[in-house]
Amino acid sequence: MEFNSAVPSWNRLTPEMQTNRVIKPAIRYSEAFKLQVVSELEREGLTAATLTRKYGVRGHGTVIGWVRKYGNGSRGKVIRVETPQEINELKKLKERVKRLETALADANIELALERAYTKIACQRAGIEDVEEFKKKSAGTQRT
Repeated sequence: MEFNSAVPSWNRLTPEMQTNRVIKPAIRYSEAFKLQVVSELEREGLTAATLTRKYGVRGHGTVIGWVRKYGNGSRGKVIRVETPQEINELKKLKERVKRLETALADANIELALERAYTKIACQRAGIEDVEEFKKKSAGTQRT
């Protein structure tokens, strides 16, 4: 099998690519610079995109990442303001959910006990098919 040497391999550079190769240097920003950009963003209310263009910062999310890391929390975080009525309503709803969960647990325990009692009663009475007994007894009304 013959390979075309004009086509560069994924792991090899052609001679032309080697001579014209331009490697962009990695830019490292100092902590002081990052803090300055973040404080300017928070103090003056500028957008991250504006500061990215102003200082020539590469990358769309770079300044936003700095704000998350070094910011005082005034930007990029949701602050929820509730009225006292909303707080009380939430508290009442949580209490109601707790009461309902307790009632459901009690009902499940009662059901399990009733099933166990019915099974024991059927065994003592000599009834083999518990499900058939339940169907027959469900049709008769107790007085």
